[in-house]
Amino acid sequence: MVATLMMLAALAQPAVQARPAEPTIDTRAREIVALLGGAGEYDATFAPSFRAAVPREKFDAIAMQLAQALGKPTGIGAIEPTGAWSAHIRIPYERGTLKADLALDPTGDHRVIGLLTRGVEPLGPAAHSIDDVIGQLATLPGTSVFAVARLGDGPPRTGNTRNATTPIAIGSAFKLVILAELVRSIEAGERKWSDVVTLDGSALPGGGYAQQPKGTRIPLKELAERMISVSDNSATDILLFHLGRAKVEAMLPVVGFTDGGARNVPFLGALELFKLKGVDGGALGTRYLSLDRAARRAFLDGPVRNAPIAAIPRDLFQDGKPLRIGELEWFASPNDLIRAMDWLRRHMDGPAGAELRAVLSKNPGIAEASSHWRYVGYKGGSEPGVLTMTFLLQAQDGSWHALTAGVNDTAHEVDTLKFTGLMTRALELAAPR
Repeated sequence: MVATLMMLAALAQPAVQARPAEPTIDTRAREIVALLGGAGEYDATFAPSFRAAVPREKFDAIAMQLAQALGKPTGIGAIEPTGAWSAHIRIPYERGTLKADLALDPTGDHRVIGLLTRGVEPLGPAAHSIDDVIGQLATLPGTSVFAVARLGDGPPRTGNTRNATTPIAIGSAFKLVILAELVRSIEAGERKWSDVVTLDGSALPGGGYAQQPKGTRIPLKELAERMISVSDNSATDILLFHLGRAKVEAMLPVVGFTDGGARNVPFLGALELFKLKGVDGGALGTRYLSLDRAARRAFLDGPVRNAPIAAIPRDLFQDGKPLRIGELEWFASPNDLIRAMDWLRRHMDGPAGAELRAVLSKNPGIAEASSHWRYVGYKGGSEPGVLTMTFLLQAQDGSWHALTAGVNDTAHEVDTLKFTGLMTRALELAAPR
C-alpha cells in the first residue's frame, strides 16, 4: 500500500507569489478530504496538470486502499504552511493519520497542482525512542526482528537490536545479493552496466518483461533498476540466470549472509519459488524439500523448470494466507542485511559506484526518509506473512548507517500500516542530530 501511495504525483510548484488568504489552502484541503471519502468534484479541485498525471480513476483506487487500511477520513487536522501556496497537511482517519504535502497554483482559481503523501501514522502510543519502536514492533504477532548500525571502516557497529542474528523470511530483499554479484562482475571487468541481455524465450514470472518477445534486448542497468526499485520479478530472474546461480550463491558469504546463508542454497529464482509453493497444491515444493542439496539442484533443472506457468494457481497469495514461509523462501537475519548494505556502500566509490547509488536509491521505501537523511538506499520484501524493510542511510553530517526490520507471521498477514508507521518513526529517531 505504501509503495502505491508514493505514486501520488507531486508536481513542481511555480514561483512563490503573494501569500493567499488562509481559507484558500484550508478550502482545498477540505475538498481533498471529501474526495478521499468518495464525494467532491475532482476537476474543480485539481489543476489540469495534476489530473494528467493522476487521473480520477487512479486517485479513487488510492483512496480505496487508504480506506481499507485506515477507515474513513474524519476531517482536516493540522495545516502547516511551507510557502505562499503550499503546506504540510494531516488528514485524520478512523484508524490513523495521513500526512501529505499540498501545493496550489498561485494563479487563477488556485487549484491543486501537487499532492505528495508523506506516510501514515497508525493509532497507538507515540514512539519516543528506538527502544519504543522495538517494543511496539514486538507486539505484532509472529517473529519480529530489528537492528540499526553505524557503518564505517570496520565491521558495522550495531546499536539497538531485536533478534539481530535470527534468520527470517525476507521476501524480495534477496535481490540485494543479485545486485551485489552484478556489481562485482562490473568491477572485475567482466561486464558493463550498458551490456545487454537478449531474451531467449524462457518462461518468466510476472513483471515488465514477461510478455516481451524472444530476441528483446535489455541493458543490465535497466534490469537492475527495475529489480530494486519496483521489485520486478521478471527482471530479477533474467539477471539471476544471466549472472549464474552459482556466482550469486558465491556472493552470499562475501556480502555477509552468514546467519541465514546456507538456507539460500540452491538460490531460488522468483518463478521457481512460485512453482514450488503453488503447483499441485504445493506438492512440488514438498518433493523439493525432501531432497538433499545436490538433488534439489537437479530437481530445479528438471521437474520445476518443466512445470508450466499455467500450473501455478492464479489466486496464489491472493487470499492473504501465509504459505510455507518458514520452508520455501529466502532467509536472512538483520545482521545479514546490514552487512549486505554495508558491502554495497563500500562499492559506491568503485567503477560501478555512480550507477549503484542511483539504482539503490530510486525507491526510498518511505518518502519521509529523505527529510532526515542525505541519501536513502532501500530494498523491501513482502508476501502474506512476510514483511521486511532495509535501508542504507547517509546522515547530513556524512556518516553512514543501516536500519532493518522485519516480521514473519505463519498464520496471518502482517499489519503493514503499523509496521510502516514504526519504520517511519525509526528513520526519524535514528538520524543523528
